[in-house]
Amino acid sequence: MPSGDKEMDLARRAKVIEWLKTEVVDHVAHLLKGIWEGSHMKIVDGLASLISCGYILGRRLGISYRSLDEAIIEKMNKHRQEGHQLEDWYGDISSLEEHLRKR
Repeated sequence: MPSGDKEMDLARRAKVIEWLKTEVVDHVAHLLKGIWEGSHMKIVDGLASLISCGYILGRRLGISYRSLDEAIIEKMNKHRQEGHQLEDWYGDISSLEEHLRKR
């Protein structure tokens, strides 16, 4: 690949990463508006957009979907072992860990 093409590809990759970072912020704002309005549809849409954008941003940064899933499972396992409040009160940590392991 000629030097100019490499530079163009690098610039494009950097631009995509910056764009994805702004998308994360936009999706958080959308989610918070949905929560404020009490709109189930907006909450689900905001969460789905935020999670999918996180996966895609990770991929653009060289992290595979599988690696990200494994990191989340490890984090949930650690939280569960440390007695995280959400686990103690609601069982959320083990529930998410189980969900991810079943995929």
